Amino acid sequence: MRLLFVTDARSPISRNWMKYFVERGDEVFVATTFDCELDFPVKRLEFTPVAFSAAKKRTSAPSSASSRTLSLRTKIRQWLGPLTLPAAAPKLRAFIKEVQPDIVHAMRIPYEGMLAAVALKSLVTRPSFLISIWGNDFTLHAPSTPLMKMHTRRVMQAVDALHADVERDIRLAHEWGLGVDKVTLVAPGSGGVRSEIFYPPAEPVTNPVVINPRGVRPYVRNDSFFKAIPLVLAKRPDAKFLCSSMQGEVQAQTWVRELGIESAVELMPPMPFSEMGNVFRRAQIVVSPSVHDGTPNSLIEAMACGCFPVAGDLDSIREWITHGQNGLLVDAGSPQSIVDAILLGLEREDLRREAAGLNAHIISARAEYGVIMKQVAEFYETIK
Repeated sequence: MRLLFVTDARSPISRNWMKYFVERGDEVFVATTFDCELDFPVKRLEFTPVAFSAAKKRTSAPSSASSRTLSLRTKIRQWLGPLTLPAAAPKLRAFIKEVQPDIVHAMRIPYEGMLAAVALKSLVTRPSFLISIWGNDFTLHAPSTPLMKMHTRRVMQAVDALHADVERDIRLAHEWGLGVDKVTLVAPGSGGVRSEIFYPPAEPVTNPVVINPRGVRPYVRNDSFFKAIPLVLAKRPDAKFLCSSMQGEVQAQTWVRELGIESAVELMPPMPFSEMGNVFRRAQIVVSPSVHDGTPNSLIEAMACGCFPVAGDLDSIREWITHGQNGLLVDAGSPQSIVDAILLGLEREDLRREAAGLNAHIISARAEYGVIMKQVAEFYETIK
């Protein structure tokens, strides 16, 4: 197949997905909305900026700015980003005409899906248009401004097929205008969990280590997480906390200093995807304090490594976690709710052991990378 991906190609999730088709032998073209380079060969990589993405540095990674900066940037892009679509679309339209792909796959709605919808609109004959939904496309971005509402609906009306990582987003897609006759697929956004990287430790973890792998995102309540740490330490002074991709984050450093938890917290730098399995295998518990989500890839990867999950109580997360059985669901805005769940997870070895067994089965059945990506390839064949 000739595949054109419209994506933020800095994203490890996007790269993981696209690399599968490169290795399979398909012709892969990439229109990246953020200037970057790839560590695997594609037929062509074209920088197609939209919603002020041209202002980014080539070396920057998603979510690498401070939490306050990210929140402000998100709001600005929600209000003004859609206004950049008419000027950005001609470059992508020309790329599509030149490449003549079988499928244009935009890997989220804002702003790649919006850009692709505008670019494809004026084509007399066009390739199939596939959209992927990221965890907060509908719940955070779509209702945020009048223009975001309008363009989200236009994307849903334009697509031929939709991929989401939870059933919830299939339902929401229909509410936002996706026709009932359109084909859909539910599969993890990164293509699934690579079992050669994410697997349980040889022996159960005995040290009380808690990891927050979500990094800095506007929709993750890291404020609640950090406020919970001293309350946990009051009961479990031996507990340690790993915070992925937060090294150098000013707000995280401030929380650690003001809460007096320096000796218990490690603010970690961004790490290669291939090394995260070893990090997860150090921990007993993974905490995902999100208020908007689909299927967090880091959460299911941690579950595959035997970590006991504590996550925000969301419809999407309930598709993976049954409270009290294979994890605990919390009010992500309540430090005490997070504290209670962490302490229960640390104290109940039997609960952790049972959850690890259940989660190993769930990941194997629903999220194994090789199986999932074969399903994705078959899905592509039905819509090209």
